[in-house]
Amino acid sequence: MIKKSQRFILTTLLSLLLASLACNIQAGGPAYPETRVPISTESAASLEEQVRAAQTAAAQSGALVISVSESQLTSLLAAKLAEDPSPLLTDPQVYLRDGQIQIYGKATQGPIQVNVRIVISASVDANGQPAIAVVSTDFGPLPAPEGLNKTITALVQEAFTGALGPAAIGFRLESITIADGTMTMVGRVK
Repeated sequence: MIKKSQRFILTTLLSLLLASLACNIQAGGPAYPETRVPISTESAASLEEQVRAAQTAAAQSGALVISVSESQLTSLLAAKLAEDPSPLLTDPQVYLRDGQIQIYGKATQGPIQVNVRIVISASVDANGQPAIAVVSTDFGPLPAPEGLNKTITALVQEAFTGALGPAAIGFRLESITIADGTMTMVGRVK
């Protein structure tokens, strides 16, 4: 028979174990790809330098070509998410594969944390502007928050039309190609 003091110790240990589990429950979701994309402030900064260099070259030739790597986009997204005290995603990873932008991250809702995958397509509309659409979202066992697709589309659209976009650097897009870890945007100076 268990003594009263042993029962108290077992109950206390069990309570501590359950409390620690309740603090952060991993509820699954899509697995990250095996290869992780490195994140660095240098990669994010190199993207800005690359855009400036492309602008300078385009001023002379009239043609603009910008190639962006997974590391640059992942680093830029990580920096933007770090500015928010309650970011939508943590631990972001951006993969540029098979004509799509695939964004992985972790979303936390209360004590539950899930892996998230957002798949985005990017093309060019008739006006030479980026056409961004969320193809799919996967929040594991949790339903995607209401309006998530619209919010993500708006954020990505803002990124394309903001610092990287045609309006910001004065050109008309002709194509966006996404393959093998690189997104290449080709356009002409207006």
